[in-house]
Amino acid sequence: MIKLIVGTKGSGKTKAMVDMINNATQTTTGNVVVIEKCMNLTYHIDYKARLIDMDEYKISGFDMLYGFISGVLAGNYDITELYVDGILKVGGRDYEALGKTLAAVDALAGENVKVIVTVSADEAELPDSVKKYL
Repeated sequence: MIKLIVGTKGSGKTKAMVDMINNATQTTTGNVVVIEKCMNLTYHIDYKARLIDMDEYKISGFDMLYGFISGVLAGNYDITELYVDGILKVGGRDYEALGKTLAAVDALAGENVKVIVTVSADEAELPDSVKKYL
């Protein structure tokens, strides 16, 4: 299951995600994983969440991100919630490719993993392939 947090820069997407992460670490029976670019959330999220820096693994593009998420989920059967902050920083503003990536991640996660993604864009710009996850 994928849920998007969409809004333009400065609209509070990351703050909303931080609140969700911190709530999840208190309530989930599994593990919470946060994938972000640049390790900006280090001091804002609960220590119980696993924080992964995409820059450390040289991830660029939606295909590499999908492969990375696949590996994270394959190696950790106990993940119940996965958060990706700033997906467009990795893949760019190719919204059709974003829609395909979200569909692939949704199929991969299935019903067992809740995936939350922030998208820095105006909702009106997004195609239906992305909007269906709002």
